[in-house]
Amino acid sequence: MGILEKISEIEKEIARTQKNKATEYHLGLLKAKLAKYRAQLLEPSKSASSKGEGFDVMKSGDARVALIGFPSVGKSTFLSLMTSTASEAASYEFTTLTCIPGVIEYKGANIQLLDLPGIIEGAAQGKGRGRQVIAVARTADVVIMMLDATKGEVQRSLLEKELESVGIRLNKHKPNIYFKPKKGGGISFNSTVTLTQCSEKLVQLILHEYKIFNAEVLFREDCSPDEFIDVIVGNRVYMPCLYVYNKIDQISMEEVDRLARKPNSVVISCGMKLNLDYLLEMLWDATASTGHSPASSSTPWCGAPAPSTVRSGWG
Repeated sequence: MGILEKISEIEKEIARTQKNKATEYHLGLLKAKLAKYRAQLLEPSKSASSKGEGFDVMKSGDARVALIGFPSVGKSTFLSLMTSTASEAASYEFTTLTCIPGVIEYKGANIQLLDLPGIIEGAAQGKGRGRQVIAVARTADVVIMMLDATKGEVQRSLLEKELESVGIRLNKHKPNIYFKPKKGGGISFNSTVTLTQCSEKLVQLILHEYKIFNAEVLFREDCSPDEFIDVIVGNRVYMPCLYVYNKIDQISMEEVDRLARKPNSVVISCGMKLNLDYLLEMLWDATASTGHSPASSSTPWCGAPAPSTVRSGWG
């Protein structure tokens, strides 16, 4: 059985297993196995030395922003509007086949914007050029997730699932868990808070799944088994994400208002150049929080509240 088949089987077993006290250890082990297989799947192929045309883009400027989304949501048009780069735009899918860089000049900073090929469902399993797209996305400081406002929330949930499965954590902080493997002495487990999602036994079972039998573990916050697995794996990427809903000129004002009020969300229309000024402000705040712009501060970015009305007039 190949890795893809193993991943599929584990995902199915997790889905059909009821979540309760009696199954928490079983689910914890399944999640640990799933994380291991996904890591193996995303390892670069030894036979493939090339990354593919257009994907080896040198990082430049004060910050790097990855523009991701499904095909035909308006990413190429957005890049053309916000930068001097012309990315081919068309009404059919998969217009962009390579990674196209552009630069946004804003408040004295140069923000590198990468228009990545449209991510399709299953990108984490290597479909299309998904693995290459994800590899570039992991090097970004901020993600702009471009969504079609006319298609509801389905695109957002699918993209979040894809990025989550390859270790990209959006708008989350690194779990406050101290973990250090040792050469001997067994597993030392402690916590400074009351744990409701993990227990010492579950932590030991997960560590044993990774062939770790000697380690120091200290929980400083009430973390889930998934967050503990992230700490063990150690290659997770935590970054701010702006959810940008395009084509708001094609939906009702009530729906525009609902989307605008969601956390870390901006509503725009590339076709009518609506609200692009506010998007730039939000992007500036997000890059500043990562320490990659002249406005960098020590305050963590948690997303600004959405405006009650759409602001427009960029240009």
